[in-house]
This record gives sequence, structure tokens and C-alpha cells, in this order.
Amino acid sequence: MRHRNHAPKGLGLAATTVLALTLGGTPALAAPGADPDPVPTLVAGQDTATPQLVTGLTEAAPGNPADAARTFLAAHPDQYRIDPGQLTELATERTPEGGHTVRFQQNRAGIPVLGAQYLVHLTGDGADQRIESVGGKYFTGLSTPTTPTVPTEALRALALGSVTDPQVRAKATAEDRGPVILPGGTGRLTRHFTLHGSAPAAGAPLVREVYVDATVGAIALTDEGHDPYTLDANDTRGTAPATGPAPATGTAPDAHGRAAQVNIARLPDGGYQLTDLTRPATITTYDAAGRDYNDINGGIPADLPPVHSPSPDFPPGTGGSGATDAHLDAALVYDFYHDRLGRSGLDGKDGPINAVVNVSDGGAPFANAYWDGHEMVYGGGGPQYYPFSVALDVAGHEMTHAVIEHTANLVGFGQAGAMNEGLADYFGNAIEDNARGLSMNDPGAALLGESLCRTGTPEACAQRRLDDHRSTVDDYLGAAPGLDGGGQHLNSTIFSGALWDIRRTLDPLTADRLVYRALADYLTPTDDFVDGRNAVLAAGRALHLTRAQLRTVAAAFDAHGIRAGWQQHLGMDSSALLRDTSTPTGPVAARGHWVMTSGDPAGKGRPALFTGSTTEPGTPVQLSPDDGRLHSWPATDGSSAVWIAVGTDTQGQWGMEVLTRSLTGGATRSLFKSAGPQQQPSEVAVCGDDIAFKVTDYSGGEGRTRILLSHAGGPATELPLPDGHQVSGLTLRNGILAWSESWTANQTQVFTPTVYSITTGQVTARFPTATPASTDSTLLVGNRLLWVETPTDRTRPSSIRSAALDGSGITDLLPADAPARPTLGITASDQAVTFEADSTKPTNGWTNAALPKLWQLPLTGGTPTRLSCNRGAQYEPAADTATRVIWLDATPGRTDLVSRARPTTHTC
Repeated sequence: MRHRNHAPKGLGLAATTVLALTLGGTPALAAPGADPDPVPTLVAGQDTATPQLVTGLTEAAPGNPADAARTFLAAHPDQYRIDPGQLTELATERTPEGGHTVRFQQNRAGIPVLGAQYLVHLTGDGADQRIESVGGKYFTGLSTPTTPTVPTEALRALALGSVTDPQVRAKATAEDRGPVILPGGTGRLTRHFTLHGSAPAAGAPLVREVYVDATVGAIALTDEGHDPYTLDANDTRGTAPATGPAPATGTAPDAHGRAAQVNIARLPDGGYQLTDLTRPATITTYDAAGRDYNDINGGIPADLPPVHSPSPDFPPGTGGSGATDAHLDAALVYDFYHDRLGRSGLDGKDGPINAVVNVSDGGAPFANAYWDGHEMVYGGGGPQYYPFSVALDVAGHEMTHAVIEHTANLVGFGQAGAMNEGLADYFGNAIEDNARGLSMNDPGAALLGESLCRTGTPEACAQRRLDDHRSTVDDYLGAAPGLDGGGQHLNSTIFSGALWDIRRTLDPLTADRLVYRALADYLTPTDDFVDGRNAVLAAGRALHLTRAQLRTVAAAFDAHGIRAGWQQHLGMDSSALLRDTSTPTGPVAARGHWVMTSGDPAGKGRPALFTGSTTEPGTPVQLSPDDGRLHSWPATDGSSAVWIAVGTDTQGQWGMEVLTRSLTGGATRSLFKSAGPQQQPSEVAVCGDDIAFKVTDYSGGEGRTRILLSHAGGPATELPLPDGHQVSGLTLRNGILAWSESWTANQTQVFTPTVYSITTGQVTARFPTATPASTDSTLLVGNRLLWVETPTDRTRPSSIRSAALDGSGITDLLPADAPARPTLGITASDQAVTFEADSTKPTNGWTNAALPKLWQLPLTGGTPTRLSCNRGAQYEPAADTATRVIWLDATPGRTDLVSRARPTTHTC
């Protein structure tokens, strides 16, 4: 989820003056010449008129904390712009200092708004109770319809369709979690599904949060986060009954064969099981005995009993499976949160804590551990690894995800996802260091997972290290949304590293309480790094840290580049046309204009189709009508645009429609309207008076492809296409239409770039391709046809082919020693060809250098050079005139639409 920066109305600040603004109280002001207070007094909201953080308040607020919080917000409508009727109390927590924190969820017509949580912090009790600070996210511009127009089952099918692997999709399930409004502009009504399934290539189960637009039927957001199931304090699946078992102690070997004392339960039949009844939260451990991890997701199977023994001395297999370590880990994690931080278990309600050890990946070793929303699941290790429960820091990391779900509930995407992982890193290591009595100066204190490997050094084994000194400016990996959820694991140690420096500088207990207070009382689901910094500093103020200690905290964040405006120091060599955009497809461009679907740049409406200049940022102009449908998948020739609208029309019928309009205004004209969901248009192309598009008809089972062409404003008519032939990559220029045509011959799929004359109504050329090979990104440029040819047998690299339109003169534009080759298509102008060179994961892990980059070469061929030295992901390029290209760039920790006039002359 992304939000644009807009100063809230009525909260403008003069840059050269000390803040002197009263928001339902009087913030403390710094005296002239005094050290500046590192805690921000006011942080403006984003895409809302409600401030994100206000500290230094002192207004009296007697009574029930939740009621007092509502009364305070209602009493100051001009300052906070909050309608208390839209707030639902999520939790009211007692703070260690004797105050309360009330966490509210914003709803509209009873529907929750994603990430919209507002918190009110109170000190004292009774008549002495006062408002101390407020903050969070509350969106003031929401007006989206709250009644879905697409059937739930259709939305479920779309959610499942987001899984690209057909084998994974066939076995996946979609749990309906109800309607959710996505913020931004007027908002967007969606239905939230949690996908579960097997994703062996990822090394962990498929768990994907998918939000499908409930008014148009299109994917609005995906979140590759943790399973959002919540613990229920009354959920006793797999735990010992309330009556019968009695607390006992016994011995069990750990994974290294060392005897350990364990808390167990004696059963009525005289046997014993690994159930710890000595704490308010019952802890039970199970041995999957090599069952597949997919058998465990969503709850412990009824036929899987807890680990048991006829005597209180458990056999050696209890250690070999990792059960003993898992049982002890859960107790240590519980004690850390309860005794050190005052938290009642993972869910805050002393709900049961279950663990399943010794799972496999289809019978093969499963080298992973995770919290699935109900219990801990540990792989059994293998030749390289001990059982994953051996690592207390890993166990603490994963169980901290449960704590996060029940507090800030940070989403698993982008900077919020990186903070989710970073907080789990921090507490995982803090739990282990505290239990082992490690000093912060110990070389292993900052290592995560260093004890997992059977061979090698701890440093080589560690999954991450919190003292890697990474910063936003030097090390932030600008991953596109499709990689690691926008870099949630790749960037986690930037945030956890700052927290670890705080723990190293302050005493560990103070740091642990500080970070936990920020998590439990200040962070909200979609916060970014700077929000995280502000949350920790505000928590420090609430914990009465000294001014010197708060400066130490601020300095730690500064050292890791976590401060407002850090993106401005990344040295990007492109020009931003549209910042912080969200789009279902990439941009298109021609003759100085771009066209793209994006959230409203003015923050006033839902996503729409916009156009703007490829050379100046300016204010984009909306092309699509405000009819409640999704308008996307455009094409442009620089004078007009053609696109596809999907959703429910004014007659209440759901379908897809091909529309066109001049970039300078005028009426929107319809070219094609589907007769129902079985007809799906795609791949539009336009050049002057000619418009072409593809329609796939699924009414007969397998899709039948048709090409439709509208000439000189006339109706779209179908072009002849042999039965069984499929087309892709429609391209149109000066009376010529081309595409890549494919069919099956002798059990082999054949691909042929094809040229069609609109004037004669005939195919004029088909270009032979090497077999086996596929073709993609067919482009008409000048008087030539370009395409990407990729051998399916991988015996040679992909190439960019160029040929005359009469079928002659086929050449390869890339030399044999080209430093990069296209992996995701090409775009071209009359002077240059630009392509995206993707990368597979490097052996030593992802780096910015390995992320997708754009390369350009002359239209006549030659050695490609880098288009831009921007260090993050560069993707979805669109060529304009000459050598200018626009693209989507993830370098600054968000997605920007950017432009560059020519390739860089520097060595990147």
C-alpha cells in the first residue's frame, strides 16, 4: 500500500519557526537556543487531513480510557478531522507506567479500512487521567461505494487466478476474510482472501493476502505476508484438556543429546506428554514424524497427538526430532515477553502456544521454520542443518510475528514488511541473548540462526546479522513488488540494525521495553521506516527517557539513514514524472505523452487512466470516465489512447469494454463490449485511424482467439485467422498490423512473427524462427519488424531480431558478446531499442546490481549500454521519441514513474 504526501488542511507549518500549534492540548516547546527535542511534536498525515503523530499533549480526560479517547477526538474535530462513529475499539492496553493505550480501527459503513488504526495514549488514572499523545492513520477522504457489484465466488476465482503456477493454483484454497476498503483518494472496496497452498520453490507454504476490487473484479493488492490467522484464547485444538493431566517435570535430550529438564503433563493413564501447564499459556509440542508441512497449515491434525512417553524420562528421539528444543523455546519466548515486557503471551491473552516439529517437504528435508497463525512449525533439518527448533533466535523471530499480528499487525510488503521482519529479527536475537546471558559485545550476539548448521562457522551459517551496518542511502534494495514483497526480508536489517544499535548503546532492558512499546502502542499496519523512527522516539518520551537517551535513539536511526527525505540522497539519474504510483500495468508512451493507470495524483479519487508529459512532471490529466470501473491496459500513438474497462456498467451488467479517446479531450468512444465474462479483450494497439485488439472467447471451453480491427472510425471487424492459431504482441503502424502467431504442428509449438496489410487485407509476410523457440514483444518500427526470440531448449541465448516487412533481411541486433539480453520484452522508437534484463537470484543473495535493469542499443544493432544507473529495480519500459524512455523505478523504496532522455555515459 502506498500513500502520497499531502500536508493536512489546517496544519501547515512555517519551515523557519518553532511549532506553536495547539491540538487539543499544548505541545512542549523548545526554548530558544536549547537542544532541539528529538521527538517530533507533530507529524502530518499522508493522503489525509488527520495528523499522524501529535505529542506533548496534557488535556484532562477522566473516565473509561476508551470513552475518554473518543470524547477527546470528538471535542477537537477541526484539529483531528476524525468521526468517532467510524472508530471501533481494537484493544485498550495498560502501560507499564500506569496509563493506557487505546487502539481504534477505522471503518466505513462497518467495513474496515486497511492500515487505518488510530491510537490515543493516556497517563494517570481517574481524575488525573490525561491525554499524552495521539497518532496513527485515519483517512478523511473516503467516499467509495460500500456495496459490492461482483459476486463473491467470482472474486474468489480472481484471487486464485493470481497464482501463476498452474500446479500450485490447482491445489490452493482461498479463505474469504470479508470486505476491506483500501485507502488512498476516495478508497477502493475490495474483498480480502487469504490463499493457502504448497509453494515448494519458495521453501515455505504459499500464504498470500489478495484484495480483489469488489466493484470491477480485478486484483487491487497482493501481500506476501505471514498467515493472518489469529490466536483465539478459547482455541484448545491439540492442547491437553482442562481436567485430567497434572503438571509434572521430566527429562528429555535436546538435539545435541544433552539432558534437559522439561515441564510436562502426567496423563490419567499414567503416561506423560510434552505439555507445559506451569504458565498461564499452555505450551504443547507435537512431532509430525516427517509429515509434509502442508498437512499442518491452519491447525494441528486431529490424528497428531502431542509428543508422549510412558515415563517422565523421554527417549532420545525426542531430541533428534527437535521436540525438546521447541518445547523449551516456547517457554523461553513466553517468559521473555511476560517477565521482561509484561505481555500475556503471544496474543496478549495467554492463548495456547503449540509447536509441531519434524515436518518435511514432500518427504525431503524442510530447511525452514515459521509461525502459521496457529502454531510454530519446524523443519526437521537434514544433512546440513539441525532441526530448526535448535535456534532459539529463529524460534523467537517467528513467534514474534504472532506478537506483531496482535499489535501493530504490520503488512508483509515494502517498508512495513521490512519493519515486520526487522522487529522479529530484533526480538529473536534479544530473546536468545537474554536467555544465554550474552553480552552485546559478544561476536555472536547479533547473528540470527548461527546455530542451525551442522558444519561451518556460526558466521557462515547465520541467516542475517543485525550489525551489518546497512543504511537506506547506501544499501536499500529497491525491489519491485513481485520480489520478496517489495524487499521485506531484503531490507529488514536496515531497521533492525538501528534497533540493535540502540540496544548496544542503551542498556538492553531499556531498549527492549522501548522497542516493544513502539510496536504495541505506536506502530500501525502500513507504516514506513520514518514512521517507525517516530514511533520509537514517541515511545521513548512515554517511557520518560532522558533527552540524552532520546538523542542516542535518534542518532542510531540517523546512522542507518532512517530520517525524513532519505530518498532524496540516492543519486538517481532519472526525472520523476509521477511519485509513489500504483498501477496494474506499466506505462505506454509516444510523441511526448505517457498513458498509465494510477491512483489519482491529486488524491481525490479511485485509480483511473491518466496521461501526462514524458519530459515534465506536471499535473496528469484523467482520460477515463468516473463510472466505477477499472480502466487500464492502454495503448497510445501520442494523439489518442485505447484501453480496456472492466466492471459493472450503468445497466448493472459486468463485462469488459474497449474504449478510445483523444489525449486532448473529447468524447469517449466504445469499440467493443463483451457479451459476458466469457469474452475477454486484450492487447490493444492504435495508430491514427486504425485500432486493433484481441478477443479471447472461452464459451467453448478452451479460448478461441480473434483479432478485431477498426479502421477510420468504423466498427471493429474480425480478421481471418486459421483455427487453432493463437496471437500475441499486436503492433500497429502506418497501415500495417503485425503479431506473433503460434500453433501446434506435429506435437511441437510453432511461433511465427506475422505481417498483415490493412490496405490489401492479406498476410504479406511470415518470418521463420528457429525451432524450438518462442517469440515475444513483436514491434513495428519504421519499415521493419522487431521481435524477441527465445530458444525453448536454452541451448543459446535470447536475441532481438529485425527484418524488412517483405520478409527479407532478418538480422540479429545483439552481438554474441552482448553484456545483457532481454528477458521480459522490448520497446523501441525510430532510433533505439530498449529492453529489460532480469536476473535470477545470485548465489550469494540479492543485491541492487542483480535487480532488473534497462539497456539500450541503436535500432540498427550494436552493443547495449545501461539506460540509467538507478540502483534499484527498473521495469516496464516504454520508448518515447528518439532515445527517451519512461519506466517504473523502485529505487527509492516506492514505485515512481520516471523518465530519461538518453543512455548514461557513466559506468554504473
